Amino acid sequence: MGRMFEKRKHTMFKRWDRMAKAFTRVGKEIAISVKAGGPNPDHNPALRRALLNARACNMPKDRVEAAIKKASGVNATDYDELIYEGYAPHGIALVIETATDNPTRTVANVRLALKKGSGNLGSSGSVLFGFEHQGVFKVKSEGLDADEIELELIDHGLVDLERIDADGDDPAMLVIRCEFNDFGAMQSAVESMGLEAISSESDYLPSNLVELGDDETTAVLELVDRLEQDDDVQRVFHNLA
Repeated sequence: MGRMFEKRKHTMFKRWDRMAKAFTRVGKEIAISVKAGGPNPDHNPALRRALLNARACNMPKDRVEAAIKKASGVNATDYDELIYEGYAPHGIALVIETATDNPTRTVANVRLALKKGSGNLGSSGSVLFGFEHQGVFKVKSEGLDADEIELELIDHGLVDLERIDADGDDPAMLVIRCEFNDFGAMQSAVESMGLEAISSESDYLPSNLVELGDDETTAVLELVDRLEQDDDVQRVFHNLA
């Protein structure tokens, strides 16, 4: 009984950690978008995306409103969006997306996490050439004809459209991908078509995947988890299969 309780407690804490991390990431998205385009989502597409992602991770409304208010103030924090490139053990490439008010602290923390995980920080351009920067929109697919949606979005930069079946609490959805340069056009198309969006963000998609054994895979994922625990790190992308 005691061991089962400890396991449940550990699982609960991990879930809370993931939720807290998601709130921190989206809070920074809100702050950055408000700083750049103001607090009115009707006139700020980036803020609309951030609010959409806040709903996707069930961020409480009062936290969302507080983040907007804080970002609108005269003493609002300025965040730099920086990309670091590196390697996990066994040659796995990493793209580390950050939002920070102290780049010196961030790069030191990233370097230390990589070192502890038997990885290393790369130079600019050493990894990114192996990834494609894309916009990714997830929309509810109920009642939609995927073929019609695909035809409609091709003129707006559609690269790929994938149907995902419902899974537990997650609804059936369409995953819409475009080149990052077409992000704004695709967002406008999704909104004008009245598609019910679930989330909207950018991804770094690896051109080639690397397969590893179980032990090697565990080592890589532990390093990715260590990096993502840093408050300055927004997301980590890799080419592990």
